[in-house]
Amino acid sequence: MLISIMSGGSMQYSVLVGLVCLAIASFSSSVGSSNNTFLCLESERLALLQFKQGLLSDYKYNALATWESTKDCCDWRGIACNNHTGHVITLDLSFNFLRGEIHPSLLELRYLEYLDLSFNDFGGMMIPVFIGSLSQLKELKLGRANFSGHVPPQLGNLSNLHTLDLSNNENVSSENVEWLSHLSSLRYLNMSWVNLSEAVNWPQSLSKLTSLRELKLSLCNLPDVNLSSLSKNALETLDLQNNQFWGSLPELTGFSKLRELLLSSNNISGSLPESVGTLSSLEELDVSMNSMTGVITESHLRDLSRLQSLKLSGNGFYINLSSHWDPPFQLTSSLALSSCKLGPAFPKWILKQTNITELHLSNAGISGSLPDKFWDLFVHLYSLDLSINQICGKLPNLSTTIFWVVDLSSNLLSGAVPSFPPTLRFLNLSTNMFSDLSSSFCATRAPYLGFIEISDNLLSGELPNCWMQFSGLGLLFLGKNKLSGKIPSSLGNLKIMTLLSLKDNNFSGELPSLENCTELAMVDLDNNNLSGRIPTWIGQRLTTLMYLRLRSNQFSGIIPSSLCNLATIHVLDLSHNNISGGLPRCLNNITAMAVDIVLGMGVELVWKGIEREFGKNLLQVRSIDISSNSLVDEIPESITSMEKLTSLNLSGNNLIGKVPENFGNMKMLESLDLSRNQISGGIPASFSKLNFLSVLDLSHNNLSGRIPLGTQLQSFNATVYMGNFGLCGPPLTPNCSENGTTQADDDMKEDDDDGLISLGFFISTVLGFVSGFWIVCGSLLLKSSWRYAYFKFLDDSRDWIHVKTAVYKEKMQRRLQR
Repeated sequence: MLISIMSGGSMQYSVLVGLVCLAIASFSSSVGSSNNTFLCLESERLALLQFKQGLLSDYKYNALATWESTKDCCDWRGIACNNHTGHVITLDLSFNFLRGEIHPSLLELRYLEYLDLSFNDFGGMMIPVFIGSLSQLKELKLGRANFSGHVPPQLGNLSNLHTLDLSNNENVSSENVEWLSHLSSLRYLNMSWVNLSEAVNWPQSLSKLTSLRELKLSLCNLPDVNLSSLSKNALETLDLQNNQFWGSLPELTGFSKLRELLLSSNNISGSLPESVGTLSSLEELDVSMNSMTGVITESHLRDLSRLQSLKLSGNGFYINLSSHWDPPFQLTSSLALSSCKLGPAFPKWILKQTNITELHLSNAGISGSLPDKFWDLFVHLYSLDLSINQICGKLPNLSTTIFWVVDLSSNLLSGAVPSFPPTLRFLNLSTNMFSDLSSSFCATRAPYLGFIEISDNLLSGELPNCWMQFSGLGLLFLGKNKLSGKIPSSLGNLKIMTLLSLKDNNFSGELPSLENCTELAMVDLDNNNLSGRIPTWIGQRLTTLMYLRLRSNQFSGIIPSSLCNLATIHVLDLSHNNISGGLPRCLNNITAMAVDIVLGMGVELVWKGIEREFGKNLLQVRSIDISSNSLVDEIPESITSMEKLTSLNLSGNNLIGKVPENFGNMKMLESLDLSRNQISGGIPASFSKLNFLSVLDLSHNNLSGRIPLGTQLQSFNATVYMGNFGLCGPPLTPNCSENGTTQADDDMKEDDDDGLISLGFFISTVLGFVSGFWIVCGSLLLKSSWRYAYFKFLDDSRDWIHVKTAVYKEKMQRRLQR
């Protein structure tokens, strides 16, 4: 074209050159102009700066650090503008650790399409009502931002919205979700963790959302509903986990486009409909942790060629699949069939799922040895749970696997504990028959291994001294074995260890230094042969200790006063040792016993005379047990200020003196045992305030006086007071005298008033009389007047003795009957 114009003459050529030059000049001018002016509109820039004023962040790299008044707001972090109009259309401040208030100046952003304030902390403020006036919004994300209160129904005005995420705001609720029905363009709705327990007719409101593809309402306390009412929205994801649904599942033919069906942790019963096998688009099926039963056949799985994850655990299903069945799917994620009946043979069809990453077959009725190539087939497996079966055999070297989690507990596995890969995080081999924990296990180099439990096995010999290579270990349970020798010193390198249990072994020698393990919350060394003094560093360094059990060892010496520094202790058990000296008078510094704790693992405790296991209930227990030692001296008065104490056992010692008068201040006591000591004096009247007392033993002491009147104290059997010969009153005796002495003492006093001090006095009187009789007998034969006087005296004496003897016999019979 240019050649044609040029051939037309010089005039046309000149005109063309001029036009080109003009275009170039115009373009250069526009480029220069864009470098000197802001694309951001002034009103919106000021609105954003005002919005910034209400927010704070402790994170130095937050988005607001780039918001400066001298810069174009379209270049600020988290901001995007329309390239043609300059209007702000995106505000993304997620994951910025922001707190403060959300200023209504955002209303100036009238063309805002995307607003994301998720993963911040707005301190429990309500979701601002004015957000419902941002009419151009297409995506609104407020998840995990610590909002509270009711969801404003004004959000129903956002007719252009296609994504709404209000999830993980636990203090947000909505009693009426009718406003959702107005969001006709909505395709994604996530209100998980929002309290919808009072929401009525919510399925009807959701059924109007014809564009909805993903619905996530887990942990919403949703009331029960017929799920078939949801089948009109063409759903691809239905997540209703952790709610209150009950009854059986409806037919699922209406959910033909489903990719994810997540219904775990409800109360659903009945069988799994066979129509689930027609959902050819299904990629994830999770109905675990319900109350479902019935038989799973090939019909349930026939068309699920796209299935990647199958979770049926925690139900009562019987898996009846042919041993030659060839699955239509190749799982790439999870296969979880725990508590389903699979065995006794290991299913062959599972061996074909070689790409799974999680295999959970706990309590599945599997017995015998695993298939020969089991450990070589699943090369992508990182989580394995075969616990609570009857699997036998030995484990091979597993150091080349990629396991993170291995749970083989409660089986019949034997031999040596093998080496594991450096990726391992969790290992549970408890309740098996492993016998060796030495060289092979020490070959493991797993710095991220946080949990080891190999308790209740047949491990013997000395514990290997290689624990320094498990620097990330937090929980170690090796109890109920036959381990002996000294506890290895390398345990002291586990600086982040929180729970240590070596109970029920044969460890001997002194306790090695664990003073660098300052995160310890539980130490259980019960039933070993450990000796020496209780280390002072326990109270000086382990200041977060909540559970200390040194019961049934050979510890000696006095109780170190440093134990009084254990301000968070809940269970202190030093019983059945050789501890001497007195109780520390600073025990009340264990203010004790006022901190609530939760230990995820079950721990054992002698409670009310019975060995019991406590899990989360341990937070209610505050116990001191120093029984069966050689303690001397008095019970210090300071102990009575431990008002949160629920159990105290000081029995089987040599304690003396009186029970502190203010003992009743420990009003939370449920169990008290002071038996088999040498405690004297009376039972304090304050005992009548121990209204929660259900176990009491004060027997075999030197207590005396009246048992205080109180509903609890009289409800116990008399045996709890036996062996205290000076005690009186119910339930030991019917009553006491006014001065608090026993009825036997009163009887003796009455005898004194009658001239008969004792049975010995009576006997001596008779003997004296007989002796006198024979001395004067000769005189009576010689002189008649003496003989007359003597026989008269004898008759009078006989009458007097008869009367007194009858009275004394009656009183003795009454006393013996009592």
